[in-house]
Amino acid sequence: MKRHILQLAVLLMAGTAMAQEAIFEKRDTGSPVKNDDGTVTLRLKAPEAQKVTVIGDCIEKMHAEMKNTDGTWTYTTPQLAPELYNYRFYVDGVEALDPANLERSRDVRSFMSTFIISREKGDQGYLYANHDIPHGDVQQVWYDSPSLGIQRRMSIYTPAGYDKGKKYPVLYLLHGAGGDEEAWLTLGRTQQILDNLIALGKAVPMIVVMPNGNATDDASPLMTGREHKNHPATTYQEGFGDIINYVQKHYKVKRGAANTALAGLSMGGFHTFSISLLRPGQFGYLGLFSAAVRMDRRSQKPIDVQLEESAEVSAQLEAVFRAKPSLYWIAIGKDDFLYQQNAGLRRYLDKKGYAYEYHESEGGHTWRNWRVYLSIFAQRLFK
Repeated sequence: MKRHILQLAVLLMAGTAMAQEAIFEKRDTGSPVKNDDGTVTLRLKAPEAQKVTVIGDCIEKMHAEMKNTDGTWTYTTPQLAPELYNYRFYVDGVEALDPANLERSRDVRSFMSTFIISREKGDQGYLYANHDIPHGDVQQVWYDSPSLGIQRRMSIYTPAGYDKGKKYPVLYLLHGAGGDEEAWLTLGRTQQILDNLIALGKAVPMIVVMPNGNATDDASPLMTGREHKNHPATTYQEGFGDIINYVQKHYKVKRGAANTALAGLSMGGFHTFSISLLRPGQFGYLGLFSAAVRMDRRSQKPIDVQLEESAEVSAQLEAVFRAKPSLYWIAIGKDDFLYQQNAGLRRYLDKKGYAYEYHESEGGHTWRNWRVYLSIFAQRLFK
């Protein structure tokens, strides 16, 4: 028995040694390389490969074959605007991240290598990067949700100086379908955006609460590997009070609509729309980013017609705007598949004379747009 334990210990030590050696291996092929002309060169050393392709939003037409020179495969992008970009390799059809680039992000269950382009202080790329400025903190906390019958996890950003005693306004920021409580941090760059906007004097220091919007999940699927099996009768929107109660009890939060904002993307935009109907007057700032504004999925009627025909929702919307929110902000890309839903909502709001602001951008249903929307929306809050 002792000999088996000794053999196992030796194997574990050998594995650890191999892992340590890999840390110091010379694997850096110089990738990504940011060139003086505004392009970026991606490299991958794969001498045995027959074909290497690269996909990503930095790639012309989103997909390209890489060139092989003595076993090192390369691709140079077009000139890139300030932004966060992602990419991934396929080596003879097998998915691979860039081993020379430690920057990566997860979207649902898909991983991509990333890099940031910035030209000057304050541009979009600058807002997504870390700088030598005061930084806020992020906690992942577990809270009881009596409405859903489980414990759940959410991420909470507190600004630099939070520990000094004052109270702060709060933004509840909701992710889209397939996302979780990490999505706005990793893909949305929320901490970097808020840190940088606050340091630049463009945003008020605030708390940002990023819950998990999937009522049957307790936390990020990759963290827990399990799903809540008892599908609750209470919806996520109806149980949102559990989140608010926890935040107000455990964090230094200013109360009242003037100090409370709610925003979300796609499914999170639907949640924002729906939660505001159930809690009129509680949120002084509402942001619908590429929102899935839907009523009856089976109906072929435009959203504005469905809203007109629903006495209940019409009355709820009237209550929302009777409370006179400081900002009701709708943003969407011209090519977004939800564009017509948002156009229908706007037609209804226009007909009723309800005050809102509208931002239309290029592109579609992408994180590139949602990061920009957060950057704009955050600057409008609590002023």
